[in-house]
Amino acid sequence: MPDLKKTLTDKVVLQLPLSTDGQYIVRDTELPGFFVRVGARTKTFTVQADFRTDGKRVTKKISIGSSEDMTTREARVAARAALVKILQGEFKEPPKVEVKPSSEITLREAWVRYKVAHLERKRRSPATIAGYTDHVERLLADWLDRPLRELGEEPSLVAKRHDDLTVSSGPYGANGSMRTLRAIYNHARRSVRGLPPENPVTAVDWNEELRRDVAMGSADIAGWMTQAGRLRNAIRREFHLFTLLSGSRPTALKTARVPDLDLSGRILRITKPKGGEKKAFDIPLSRAMICCLIRAMRVSRMLHAEAAETWIFAADSEEGHIVEQKEDRDNVLAKWGNDLRHTYRTLGQAAGLSGVDMHLLMNHSLKGENVNEGYITRSKLLDDHLRSAQQRLSDHVIAAGTAPPKDGSPRERAWPLLPSRKIGDERLDPTPPDPRLGVPMGPRTQKPRSAEAA
Repeated sequence: MPDLKKTLTDKVVLQLPLSTDGQYIVRDTELPGFFVRVGARTKTFTVQADFRTDGKRVTKKISIGSSEDMTTREARVAARAALVKILQGEFKEPPKVEVKPSSEITLREAWVRYKVAHLERKRRSPATIAGYTDHVERLLADWLDRPLRELGEEPSLVAKRHDDLTVSSGPYGANGSMRTLRAIYNHARRSVRGLPPENPVTAVDWNEELRRDVAMGSADIAGWMTQAGRLRNAIRREFHLFTLLSGSRPTALKTARVPDLDLSGRILRITKPKGGEKKAFDIPLSRAMICCLIRAMRVSRMLHAEAAETWIFAADSEEGHIVEQKEDRDNVLAKWGNDLRHTYRTLGQAAGLSGVDMHLLMNHSLKGENVNEGYITRSKLLDDHLRSAQQRLSDHVIAAGTAPPKDGSPRERAWPLLPSRKIGDERLDPTPPDPRLGVPMGPRTQKPRSAEAA
């Protein structure tokens, strides 16, 4: 249908019949370039004009709005403003960006995709993401703008980089960075055609990685208990003890919250373990573990009242909870962190717990075990079987840690059998107060000296 011309008014536009075949246009006789486009369902005010760019004439068309949403007068005013902008070149198309072949994707681009699509979308823990980031943005920083295709075509570059990193960053750091590069390359190949099919990391001769021999045996626990009992920060003391009694990863325990503790159900919910929120699980609590947590919360309320409303192991940190658990191994505490997780597994064997029970208590997957064990549902064993196993292991640890010295001399302190109300007791728990905290504990001072701890 040829274009129609009319002086557009609300009445004229209202009387225009909807199209039964495609669209037709009715141009305004008063304002050149202003018209209404009539379709099968709607009538849309539109403006069109030409402008010149780089010596060429370009036509630009802009929709103003529907006749149902605005009057003809309003549309005409908006059309005049749009015409001015078109003639001034404000709607000039941006220059086309040269698109490089997908096979030219750089390590930086592939890393960003992998980080967002794989790590963040699958809710990997911040520590895991930080580890990958360190590998790529520090150890492989000079390769960030290098096309992955070049690495795929010259795997000898990757092998040499692994050799260099073994010298500069150690065998574990070199292996870790190559595992990260391997994962990024494999992820990129799913969506980028043209990359060499064989992962260049296959050229690496991996460094041998030996499992650290850091666990304590039953005979070592008493000495460790004495060291831990002398810690001047009672919250850290309880944190280390709970790490030993639970076998949990320290990173997950640092963020244990008061609402995650169910004393009536005798469980502590770990909401963000290694592997992210989808791996959340419940730790069955023995009597010793409950006493440990109660002591930690009591001291937290005394020293960090506000943070203690949220965090079990509160601290004077920006986050409000313990952030760094490291101790001086030579002068303060010989074993901490994952050393205690290894010890938990070792003492579990000494206490007679089965391998399957230890897998379940430590929230390890049963994949790789026999087919029958793959059918086990952990939650159905939590309230009775696993809690009994946990109690058995805790009893073994506490008995080993509180046994009287072989020479017949008395134990140095009663901890970790100490009731929470006796923390800081001059006789039972003569732990000197840390002057940095500014808050002596126990009956020696009836009230905290700082307003923060009140």
